[in-house]
Amino acid sequence: MNILREEAFNAVHDGKKTSLVTLKNKNGLVAQVTNYGAIIVSLYVPDKNGKFEDVVQGYDNISAYINGNGPFQGAVCGRCANRIGKGKFTLEGKNYSLAVNNGPNHLHGGNKGFDKVVWDVINTGSDYVELKYHAKDGEEGYPGNLEAGVKYTLTLENELRIDFTAKTDKTTLANFAGHTYFNLAGAGSGSIYDHELMINGLFFTPTDDSNIPSGEILNVSGSPFDFTKPSKIGKSIDVDNEQLKFGAGYDHNYIINKLPEELGTAAKAYDPSTGRQLEVLTTQPGVQFYSGNWLNNEKGKYGKVYNRRWGFCLETQHFPDAVNKPHFPSPILYPGKEYRQTCIYKFTAR
Repeated sequence: MNILREEAFNAVHDGKKTSLVTLKNKNGLVAQVTNYGAIIVSLYVPDKNGKFEDVVQGYDNISAYINGNGPFQGAVCGRCANRIGKGKFTLEGKNYSLAVNNGPNHLHGGNKGFDKVVWDVINTGSDYVELKYHAKDGEEGYPGNLEAGVKYTLTLENELRIDFTAKTDKTTLANFAGHTYFNLAGAGSGSIYDHELMINGLFFTPTDDSNIPSGEILNVSGSPFDFTKPSKIGKSIDVDNEQLKFGAGYDHNYIINKLPEELGTAAKAYDPSTGRQLEVLTTQPGVQFYSGNWLNNEKGKYGKVYNRRWGFCLETQHFPDAVNKPHFPSPILYPGKEYRQTCIYKFTAR
């Protein structure tokens, strides 16, 4: 197992030290996390023959993350993940304008979201690390001083568990999402078209041509978006469909079939070539399936490159533009309340 060197992540950025923390469990799994962007850098898991491989995309040094992580490889996105239409919303009668950094819209917290700041390492052990970040009132246009936290734990059940928390002193938005790109055959090993995907959702939220939800909720039955039974990612990705054209492939939010705040299965992915299976569990109401449509010769770890649709994301979250869609689950966080969400990546082989 070629584990990345921790010293390659030692630097100072914005006056704060960056580092890499290596987590291990007793089954041999290894996860590596940097406090820059609270990013999952590496995740080594076994295949059906016990061979370990790094299954997440990323870079092998801190400079590459700071200077070139346009695709949000492995990052925590916030204060509000995904898109907000035209970067505008209203809270308690006050209008707010955020950075427009994705076409006409706001994406993943703005020009300097949680993915581009140095988090404080609060506590760490052999199998966990706890990170904190204080987002100031007005930072990236959002109201309220926000105390954000994320804890990564590598469990004996071969899970990477992610626990998100936040508190605020003003009414604000809180919607954190992990943006890890997976390839269960090994990061940089080729297309994800043959991966079999199941999404535990009967409905999805279609978008306009700028990728903002229209507000409709559509049944996936009979459409290229139907992953209620395991289906190859590449099966229908290039069919003549308006929604697929809008996203240049899959880049859509699914409504997870579970009770609100219940920890339930969002999706399962399986690679027939290695037997690796990933199950994603979450307390969140939605999961954004992104098929890596905009990757283009990204130079990654071990001298490998990541091309178009060589990695996929399953981003557990509140729905995109939910603050502007009153019938969507609300991403609003009030003073005196605590934001708590969990995402679990569970690995098996068969």
